[in-house]
Amino acid sequence: MSAIGENERIDVLDYLRGFALLGIILVNIGPLLAANSPAADSADAVYWRFLYLFIEGRFYTIFTFLFGVGLFLFIDRANTKGKKGQVLFVRRLIVLFICGWVHFHFHPGEALTIYAVSGLILLPFYKVDKRVNLLFGTIMLVVVGLFASKIFMVIPLMLLGIASGQYHLFNRIAHHIKATAIFTVIMLVLGTAGLILQYESAHFLIGSPVDQVNAIQTQQFIRIGITIGPVVSAFYAGCIVMLIQIPFFAKLLVPIKNYGRMAFTNYLMQTALILLAGKILQLQNQINYLQTLYICLAIYIIQLIYSTLWLRYFRFGPLEWVWRALTYLEFPPMRKRL
Repeated sequence: MSAIGENERIDVLDYLRGFALLGIILVNIGPLLAANSPAADSADAVYWRFLYLFIEGRFYTIFTFLFGVGLFLFIDRANTKGKKGQVLFVRRLIVLFICGWVHFHFHPGEALTIYAVSGLILLPFYKVDKRVNLLFGTIMLVVVGLFASKIFMVIPLMLLGIASGQYHLFNRIAHHIKATAIFTVIMLVLGTAGLILQYESAHFLIGSPVDQVNAIQTQQFIRIGITIGPVVSAFYAGCIVMLIQIPFFAKLLVPIKNYGRMAFTNYLMQTALILLAGKILQLQNQINYLQTLYICLAIYIIQLIYSTLWLRYFRFGPLEWVWRALTYLEFPPMRKRL
C-alpha cells in the first residue's frame, strides 16, 4: 500500500503487491466463512495441505516487506519535495489504524492495525544506517522465525523493507538481474528443503480428518511452515521480479500490477466480497476449503477487471485517494487527462 504519485511509481512493487493480494485472500477466506475441517483422504484435505505448504505465511510476508519499502519511499520522497515526511507518515498511519480498527470488526484477523502500530515503532529507523537496518532486520527475522512467531515477524520484515528502500534496490532492479537470479536460486534450494521438511511432518494428516489428528503434530506442521515462510516468499518474489523483466509477461500481468496499485482498496474489498458472498449464498459454516477456492477465483475476476477499468480513468484507487487526501489534507486530482 503506497501513496506514491502516478508518475513516481515503481512498477515492480505494484506487481509484487498484486501478487501478494492474490495469495492473502486464499488464507483469509477460510476463517471468515468458518470453513469446515477437511474430511480424511478427500480433495478438500489435499487443498488444505496445499494452502499450508505454499500459501499460508508466504504472501503476507511479501505484503509486510513491501509496507516497509513504502514507508521509506513515502518519507524520502516527501522530504525531497521539502515536506515533513515523517509528520505526514504519522498522519498516514493514524488513518490506516482507524480503517484497520473498523475493518477488525468484520475481519478479526486483519493486518492494518498491526501495520499502523509497527510502522510507528519503526519510524525512527528511517534515519538509521542501511547496513544496521539490514543486519538487525535479518538477525531478528531469523530468531523470530525459529520461534515461529508470525505476528512478531512483522517488525523485522518491515525493517528489511526499509533497508531495501535505503539501498534503492527496486529502483535499480533491472540492472541487477544476474544477482536477482542467483538470489532466487538460493531461495529455491533453501525453500525446497524447508518444504520437504514440512511435508514430511504432514504424514499424520493423511487418512485422518484435520480436526481429529494430534494437536501437537498439527502445530508442528504449521510452525515449520511459519519458520520457512520468508524463504519461500523470497523465492516467489524473485520469480515475479525475473518474470516481469520479459516484456511479454510484463504486459500479460498488467492486471496484477493494477490490482497492486489499488492494494488498499482491494484488500478491504476482499473482506467485503467474501462476507457478501457468505451472506447471499448462506455459506457460513456450510463451506469446505476447496469450495472457498471457487469463491476466491470469482473475486479475482471481479477485482482484476474492476482495477484495470478504474485505473484507465482515474489516477488512484478510491480508498487510496481518500487515504492520500486525509494524509495531505488536500484533495488530489482524481481523474486522468484523456
